[in-house]
Amino acid sequence: MMLQLPVYLDYNATTPCDPRVVEAMLPWFTTRFGNAASATHSFGWQAAEAVQLAREQVAALINAEPGEIIFTSGATEGDNLALKGVYSMYAGKGNHIITAVTEHKAVLDTCKHLEKNGAHITYLGVNAEGLIDLKELESAIRHDTILIAIMYANNETGVIQPIREIGQIAKKHNVIFFSDATQAVGKIPVDVVKDEIDLLTLSAHKFYGPKGAGAIYVRRKNPRVKLTPQLDGGGHEKGVRSGTLNVPGIVGLGKAASIAAAEMMADGERLAELRNRLEFALVQNNKVAVNGSCIHRLPHITNCSFPDTNSGVLMRSFSKDLAVSSGSACTSALMEPSYVLKAMGVSDELAYGSIRFSLGKFTTSEEINFVIETLKGA
Repeated sequence: MMLQLPVYLDYNATTPCDPRVVEAMLPWFTTRFGNAASATHSFGWQAAEAVQLAREQVAALINAEPGEIIFTSGATEGDNLALKGVYSMYAGKGNHIITAVTEHKAVLDTCKHLEKNGAHITYLGVNAEGLIDLKELESAIRHDTILIAIMYANNETGVIQPIREIGQIAKKHNVIFFSDATQAVGKIPVDVVKDEIDLLTLSAHKFYGPKGAGAIYVRRKNPRVKLTPQLDGGGHEKGVRSGTLNVPGIVGLGKAASIAAAEMMADGERLAELRNRLEFALVQNNKVAVNGSCIHRLPHITNCSFPDTNSGVLMRSFSKDLAVSSGSACTSALMEPSYVLKAMGVSDELAYGSIRFSLGKFTTSEEINFVIETLKGA
């Protein structure tokens, strides 16, 4: 296969739409343009049926019931709905929330907002591998704790938290467990029943679907979780999230979920092999340090620190030929070392020299060879 430049290795920031997803979406922009809430004619009925199919496809991907899936504009909205919705709905029980210092900014900034409104937030630290301490988590639970919010997999390092154990602790203490699974869903198996997750957010554009479409899973039984809506008007999505549904985006999300369910295991095995080859070459040739757990992590990502190097300068040297990131796309404009790496005890020098390589289903062996040679030269 002929190599095409530039090579894209920033799949954690966003992914290209799978052509099959685009094909599924196209009719819903043109001939099937109905509003899913229009219940008096066939245009609306068609749209409603398409939305229901997508709801079933997303539910199947995470082992939920279709009725537990609420469509949103993406994970940021879902994170806000989960945190603010629980805080408001369960105010009579308490105002204490437990989260981690390495959460995505969509969670951390929302927690900061809630603190201004009276919430008590406990921010758990992480060890050098990026993992929370389960004993510390359990000891942080109080009589007024209403929510534990721990992400499934970190967007900068790919580190996967001990989700099932967290779910068990939350269940034991009758505390709602919310997980931002944006980087995990569609990449690795996620099972909200076995993991005892009560709330989960996901975003289509992280697994080859369209931008602007996402979902939040809300447990309906044992226990039933309720959220105070953050958008009023029309009572769409069972009154949880008002607004005309983005039917093309939702169809794309559903199709992406269906494809992921069938292909993510094989994709993951292939990408882990490519990632490991890239990582080994970097470590061998450049004395590079790998940040985060090399065992509990997603198969397609490595976060590496280059000693005596500024990642911004390094990336600019090959920016025309290679697209990578110094961390989260949401914070990459900040000229500060990654707060995720700092929380793991990485020095400022190594944090400033860190680069995130995130591979995807369209990454080829030839591209990895090119990246290795490019980095050797740089």
